[in-house]
Amino acid sequence: MPGLNEISPAHLMRLIGTPDCPVLIDVRLREDIADAPRFVPTSVCLPHTDLPRIHNHITQQNRSDRAVIICQKGKKLSFGVASWLRNLGVTAEVLSGGQFAWEAENLPQVPQSILQSTTSLWVTRHRPKIDRIACPWLIRRFVDPTAQFLFVPPAEVEAVAEKFAATAFDMPDGEWSHRGDLCTFDTMISRFGLAHTALDRLAQVVRAADTNRHDLSPQAAGLLAISTGLSRQYKDDTSQLQAGLPIYDALYRWARDAFAEGHDWPQSTGEK
Repeated sequence: MPGLNEISPAHLMRLIGTPDCPVLIDVRLREDIADAPRFVPTSVCLPHTDLPRIHNHITQQNRSDRAVIICQKGKKLSFGVASWLRNLGVTAEVLSGGQFAWEAENLPQVPQSILQSTTSLWVTRHRPKIDRIACPWLIRRFVDPTAQFLFVPPAEVEAVAEKFAATAFDMPDGEWSHRGDLCTFDTMISRFGLAHTALDRLAQVVRAADTNRHDLSPQAAGLLAISTGLSRQYKDDTSQLQAGLPIYDALYRWARDAFAEGHDWPQSTGEK
């Protein structure tokens, strides 16, 4: 059981992927990261000795005043940083058991090599529908909450990626794109090491809607209808993205907690 000012891996995993996720700070030593070059989703690696930088990162997130500190075992480094942050008014907790405990529960971890091969700026084709809204949602909620997205004409994607040091996605023959019957959302889940039951369930809905294979998921038709409706409602792609994020927040909570729930009008008992 987690102690005072601690949070369990299972509890933290329920917060990751939601708008209520705290800011996650990984303060493991360099040699500890070399031994396990993987990160809890959305965590950012900062030295435990650079306390002002840690505090500045948390305050710049504009998501919450809550933070979770992660070290290798959930001991001195985490407790020291968390205590210091609480002195500054941050609601700071320690991941109970640290990275070791997270790995022991076989929870998703993002490979360091993949993080180093991408940037916080992504670019794709304009006029998004499904994959190009779902993928930014996935990145913002599970990889990099600060990520920004550019939507440009298809012919300009590669050039914009080169000139602005951005990562191109959902482009034919691109590194971050469809693979066989799988869509870009599937590719990102796999490469970022994010596979778990709820995201896999959501991925099936996205794949079915994005590849027009509604037999894979009865929810696909609804997602297609909402997505095409949003694309008609917004002329600006960034505004459309912002409007679409809460839709995927809701779909994720459905996939995690409510996928077996039905709904019907109560039957009359015949009583008057």
